[in-house]
Amino acid sequence: MNDQTVDLNTWGRGKLFRFYMERMRIVMSLTVEMDVTALVRFTKNRRLKFYPVMIWAVSKVVNAHDEFKYGWDAGGNLIRWACVSPSYAHFHPEDEAFTKLVTPYSEDLEGFHARFLRDREKYRDLRAVAENQPPNHFDVSCLPWVRYSHFDVHVFDEGKFLAPVITWGKYEARRGRLVMPLTMNIHHAVADGFHLARFFKETQSLIDSLSP
Repeated sequence: MNDQTVDLNTWGRGKLFRFYMERMRIVMSLTVEMDVTALVRFTKNRRLKFYPVMIWAVSKVVNAHDEFKYGWDAGGNLIRWACVSPSYAHFHPEDEAFTKLVTPYSEDLEGFHARFLRDREKYRDLRAVAENQPPNHFDVSCLPWVRYSHFDVHVFDEGKFLAPVITWGKYEARRGRLVMPLTMNIHHAVADGFHLARFFKETQSLIDSLSP
């Protein structure tokens, strides 16, 4: 599949898109508690790092659905990207600053994990947003220091940012399981509550399918 310019006159969601862009710009935010027991076990047994594996998991679900792959090209045209990659924050505890960078998504988990580690090392001295980030990205971050019940991110760009903004917090033990809050923000012009709910259900299903 290639990137596609969207024609609002023929797109099935065209009228809804126009309404939410022209008359009522809304960003929906939902937080769901996820069971990450299988994911933690998987990463420890495979000697992988939790953060990039979780980034890969949400990236896989995001790329499975068109509603999470919309954006704008340099000419201001609405685009449905063939693939979107995670733009994530890498925190530096030594100075409490961070690096923002993109590792290209692929369905190969181990390949993605290896590229993540290389990118992190390449930019380890940077305290900024890495240059030349591709337009076909979505946002990922993590708050591993706190367990929260809700988290919201406001993107101040005149309400035209269409990509998902995904965040998760600290996981903790509860009744023999490891649970973690996961949040998605998405523009109502491209997605509805149904699509939000499906994201969380499919992410949980993917996590549960990982075998040690």
